[in-house]
Amino acid sequence: MAQQSIANTADQATSTWHPTRRQVIGVGGVLLVGGGFAWTARRSALNERGLRAGVFIGKAPTYDADLVSVIRAGFDSLGITRNEVRGKRILLKPNLVETAESAPHINTNPAMVVAAAAAFASLGAKEVFVAEGQGHRRDSRLVLDESGMGDALTRSRLHFVDLNHDDVVVTPNKGKWTSLRELHLPRTLVEADWVVSMPKLKTHHWAGVTCAMKNLFGVMPGIVYGWPKNVLHVHGIPESILDINATVKPHLAIVDGIVGMEGDGPIMGPPKACGCVIIGRNPVAVDATAVRVMGLNPYGAKYLTGASGRLGPIHEQNIIQRGERIADVRTHFTVLDVPHLRDIVA
Repeated sequence: MAQQSIANTADQATSTWHPTRRQVIGVGGVLLVGGGFAWTARRSALNERGLRAGVFIGKAPTYDADLVSVIRAGFDSLGITRNEVRGKRILLKPNLVETAESAPHINTNPAMVVAAAAAFASLGAKEVFVAEGQGHRRDSRLVLDESGMGDALTRSRLHFVDLNHDDVVVTPNKGKWTSLRELHLPRTLVEADWVVSMPKLKTHHWAGVTCAMKNLFGVMPGIVYGWPKNVLHVHGIPESILDINATVKPHLAIVDGIVGMEGDGPIMGPPKACGCVIIGRNPVAVDATAVRVMGLNPYGAKYLTGASGRLGPIHEQNIIQRGERIADVRTHFTVLDVPHLRDIVA
């Protein structure tokens, strides 16, 4: 796979920092011990040493908006050019975790996926296809049909790959936050030139939020990790999020924040209109920005403080804001009132 480190973005000033033992102990942030976490004070994170990434926010009040233009504006702002995309095979990974006729806001809206495909095609991509390994229902065709994604992909002539049942490639775990020595990745994912995470902006009853980074749980094949990816849950959700992102190294994130979900996410919460699309090359910076758009505290998300300085920046001064200002799109999302989520409330 033609890969680019998720910490090596167009706006980055320095390469990923690997702290010494003395530096780790001396920083009031995340203490890394044997690949695990020891969480310290709120609003603490590893020194990011000038690590920088750009994130674009575009307004889109409804799914009837010109989403192709919004996404292309994001590409232009982030320096994504025809020369970079031409001839590439682009894998779009939406969030299709579950379906319910009364709750279309559970999943990435099909209009977003179709628009992203058109935006990449306009830059000369060789092939754009959609792939997912949904975490709950095992019947992918049923999920595609009930979500409306199947019809949208058919009309747009976009191919779908079920990552839950794809051939598997055993890959060294490059993150090592969990004790897993290897990760089993779908061959389709490994052979794609670009991997694009396309999550729905939602709260999450365990992780606090689910966005570009957590969305990659869906690339892990169910035939290996179970439904709903039970092996990863046992090894720790924050730790698994970090291992997957460090190993897969997604190239881009395009967040469906037009209508998100608050409360008991990722499948039980009510819809929350936010009216924006968030795009960035670095999923850590994208997620930190998304959390701020939700009126929440990124330093309260364990996976983000774990990623800080290792996979990307979360400090606001290290994220180059493009497009709309966070203050102009901020919409306060509620989260469950449970002890392990209280630090994420800003």
